[in-house]
Amino acid sequence: MKKNKKNLLLLALFFVLLMSSAYILYGNLSSGEDPDRLAVRDTPTEASPSAPEDGTESRNGADSKGKANAPEKVPAPDFTVYDLDGNAVHLSDYIGKPIVVNFWASWCGPCQMEMPDFQDKYDEIGNEVQFLMINMTDGSRETTESASSFISRQEFTFPVFYDTDSDAAMTYGAYSLPTTYFIDADGYAAAQATGMIDADTLQRGIDLIWPGIS
Repeated sequence: MKKNKKNLLLLALFFVLLMSSAYILYGNLSSGEDPDRLAVRDTPTEASPSAPEDGTESRNGADSKGKANAPEKVPAPDFTVYDLDGNAVHLSDYIGKPIVVNFWASWCGPCQMEMPDFQDKYDEIGNEVQFLMINMTDGSRETTESASSFISRQEFTFPVFYDTDSDAAMTYGAYSLPTTYFIDADGYAAAQATGMIDADTLQRGIDLIWPGIS
């Protein structure tokens, strides 16, 4: 009995830590949200000419010496998803390249509407920026078969993975579809968007993690 209670306690603690990680990531990114749905990390600003001279921090995020304070970076939590053959794939496998993570489902209308823009961008820069199109595969409303059939019918070629364990969705708190995260080559989250985005917003997010085609 004591062993069971201990296991339940450890499981509960793990869940709390997992949800806390997703909450911290979302909270840090959502402070800069603007009308086109792209929430961006705050950037340091220049020192005000009237900054105090006592070494204290000014309101614009710079100290009295005129040195801007860099924002704290937010590490993107790792997750495990699966390819169509059932092989495990981790976000950390792709650190070293900028990464675009998109959560989607085949029954989601807004997901379907934005996918051609993701395909166009993948065709353009897929060798430089890693796209991870994560399907919310719950096994009932969405299965690996239904999702892969949709991808095949639409002739999309971007990399698709299946979140059959809900590990990615739980880690990122991605319960609203579509949701997109932009992660730089060092593994830090730079921006996220909840809801359908257009080609311009997708480009803005990519510019934040890889300004190679601006």
